[in-house]
Amino acid sequence: MKKRNFILAAAAAFSLALAPACAQPALEAERETAQADQTSAQTQETAQPDQTQSADQLQDTAQAPALSPAPDYSDPSSWACLETEADGRPADIFFVCPTVYSGDENSFNMSLADEDTKASFSGAVNMEKGIYDGSGRFFAPYYRQIGLNVYEMPEEEREPWLETAFADVEDAFEYYWENYNDGRPVVLAGFSQGADLCIRLLEHSFDQEKMDQLAACYAIGWRITDEDLNAFPHLKMASGETDTGVIISFNSEAENVTDSLMIPAGTKTYAINPLNWKTDSTPADKSMNPGACFTDYSGQILSEIPELTGAYIDSTRGALKVPDVSPEDYPPVLDIFSDGIYHLYDYQFFYRSLQKNVQTRVDAWESTH
Repeated sequence: MKKRNFILAAAAAFSLALAPACAQPALEAERETAQADQTSAQTQETAQPDQTQSADQLQDTAQAPALSPAPDYSDPSSWACLETEADGRPADIFFVCPTVYSGDENSFNMSLADEDTKASFSGAVNMEKGIYDGSGRFFAPYYRQIGLNVYEMPEEEREPWLETAFADVEDAFEYYWENYNDGRPVVLAGFSQGADLCIRLLEHSFDQEKMDQLAACYAIGWRITDEDLNAFPHLKMASGETDTGVIISFNSEAENVTDSLMIPAGTKTYAINPLNWKTDSTPADKSMNPGACFTDYSGQILSEIPELTGAYIDSTRGALKVPDVSPEDYPPVLDIFSDGIYHLYDYQFFYRSLQKNVQTRVDAWESTH
């Protein structure tokens, strides 16, 4: 029953249910669909956008949906979590939220005036926060993330909308860096869209000074390919349990899956196994899994299951194959995923192992600086 409750909670979170704000974790989440009202009076007078048009064409015409103003990160209300007080935790965690916004035919980026979706945003942050916040102060900016509708577009047509999302995340990180970092080690972390944006942040915004302070980047639920590493040679993938300044990434799926939004057929991604911390196909038995944890919108653990599943890396796709669970018990939830894609559970299946590893890498960074 507790696992079922998590799945319902997760489905609601990823289907735009209301969730408590990070600063108010005790509030009960409500379930209702959030519809952004981003259309200006001028846009309302124009014809509806042609759905056959690309995002580039929409951005370049009078029919383009109006974006909400860019956030001001000097305003604390622009942050889902903003922990600025020194409290003994050695590092800072900069976390980028996964997708909670649905979007519609007129809206492709979340409006920061949409309080319902912002509540879902905070709930999604809370569900993963416990993996990280024992090791560092936690920073999670609101940003104009893309909607799930953008992921239904061809990949090349998503970029104009992703550029808006990335611009916000980059601005938020720069504000954090200039005002709060003060020489502390940084853990970048994100899931799904958040992972994609963390990778982009490393690619485009991290100079040598920032790389020197990077304890690790947990970019879970998105791919990293040879093309990425060749284009940005300062990026390094994790090769073990304790290396620092590296990217930790994996995408969970059933053994029979050969195609997904995260790893399209014919693509190979880099990955590390979060149970044995190997990058080859050496399997990790489920006895190596210290605990899968299923959380609610406040971050409270509803259920913990030691030894739920093992895992191994598929040598062809680079996917993390998860052999000891079934799609019937852990459904994909979203229509953009097929049965056997365990994307929603990437963090949950390996919660305790990831939690321990964050502290291990922060400790390793401190021992060398």
